[in-house]
Amino acid sequence: MKNISIEKLDWGRIGADLDKEGYALLPKLLDGAQAKALATLAAEARAQGQCASLERLELGRGDVWRLPQPLPDPIAAWRVAFYERLAPIANRWAEIMGADSRYPATLEDFLRENREVGQTGQLTAASYLREGDYLALHQSAQGKRVFPLQLVILPCEPDADFSGGEFVMTEQRPRMQSRPMVLPLRQGDAALITVAHRPSKGSKGYYRVNLKHAISRVRSGERIGIELLFHDAVQGVGVV
Repeated sequence: MKNISIEKLDWGRIGADLDKEGYALLPKLLDGAQAKALATLAAEARAQGQCASLERLELGRGDVWRLPQPLPDPIAAWRVAFYERLAPIANRWAEIMGADSRYPATLEDFLRENREVGQTGQLTAASYLREGDYLALHQSAQGKRVFPLQLVILPCEPDADFSGGEFVMTEQRPRMQSRPMVLPLRQGDAALITVAHRPSKGSKGYYRVNLKHAISRVRSGERIGIELLFHDAVQGVGVV
């Protein structure tokens, strides 16, 4: 699969969108051929990855497959490149929210910190949802070293491969009702989203908000989705 040019993305716009909304859309990150190749790669990974039933985990209905470790290319290369561009945003958020720790410049160094605190489990996964399946609101935020951003990719086509299955986020602000958001993903689109917490600026300064994400019920067909995370988990902990 031909790699994508992460450096050429509009990182000024991406950073502004993440600050304002808690997510940033990356429309047509993959072309049609790349999207289909990613769906095939995810299907092949089912033979090697670790499967979990969402119903057993009380997280909905359907299957999630944690991709094998080490991650296959080009997903492994995307993880390295996106991390390096996102680390400055993560550090700025950490400073605003008064966190004690910061994120190193490279993924290699960050994963070394993960291993030092017992986080060695692969979290990047592919979801397979068929008619009636859904993924409930959740966060992949377990562990002492959690990166605040992740990437989600849709390699299949709404209204052709499946119907329903919208990508949904909620944001809970202090003393306010939850804010729902639906991300209009099409085939090859991706989004950078907040894993759990982000700073939001109000009239009296910054405050901390809590976000979760989900996939609504699939009405027909099969929806394949990829969640790429930059931190690892304590073994046995996570969505899968």
